[in-house]
Amino acid sequence: MKQLLCRKEGIKKAAKIIKSDGLVAFPTETVYGLGADAFNPHAVARIFEVKNRPRFDPIIVHIADFSETERLWSYVDKRAEELMEKFWPGPLTLALPKSDIVPDIVTAGLSTVAVRMPSHPVALNLIKEAGTPIAAPSANPFGYLSPTSAEHVREQLGAKIELILDGGKCPVGVESTVILLAEKKPLLLRHGGIALEDIENIIGNVEIAPPTSARPQSPGQLPRHYSPRTHIKLLTGKSEREGKKVGLFAFTPPSQKEDYEVVEVLSSTGDLVEAAANL
Repeated sequence: MKQLLCRKEGIKKAAKIIKSDGLVAFPTETVYGLGADAFNPHAVARIFEVKNRPRFDPIIVHIADFSETERLWSYVDKRAEELMEKFWPGPLTLALPKSDIVPDIVTAGLSTVAVRMPSHPVALNLIKEAGTPIAAPSANPFGYLSPTSAEHVREQLGAKIELILDGGKCPVGVESTVILLAEKKPLLLRHGGIALEDIENIIGNVEIAPPTSARPQSPGQLPRHYSPRTHIKLLTGKSEREGKKVGLFAFTPPSQKEDYEVVEVLSSTGDLVEAAANL
């Protein structure tokens, strides 16, 4: 495995690997992705193998040009057009009925395919240079916290993949929001980098899908996902904190810092994007 800075030659090398059935870890604005040619079932199968990811969990396809949606989806409805115009490129994934050319392994056999256009320039340049949409879940073992730096990827998957493009830290730091538009009512499949309220301002009311232990329609729907390896318990009242070592995530420092073992201010300005990245 090689780790390269995201200069022009690094992106060219990464694109060549994608074209040759290989896997490349690359930065997006959300988290680092583990990418393969979305139209190459053999290469996509390696993603599942490297991540130890169950085959029933679908993968998001990343594009760099709006016209690619016409190849990937069987149709593009008005709601999708409105959301793409507002939030693409950016951390929003849209799932619509797939076209026949999308391999079933990408969608886990579902009739829909999830697509997004990342805003990170390295991701966009890699997709353009490869000349194909790139299927990419997060570049980590299945169920672990998603990587937000090249070093995270190297520690978790380094020996198993051909190349890591090092683009520094991901500015958003949480996964994309996923919206299913295959039915009359839009359905939120995963919370993420775009707030639900902002989406509803564009297309109206959106229903929220519950977590499922059965067949998920999107990454992030399983009851246990993106899990830290340290046990974490949410404490809501002062009585619950007594006798315990407690840390606090906050937007402003608490008046009684001595009540907490550690205090981390996620964003002193109340910026949710900054808070998500710091978290």
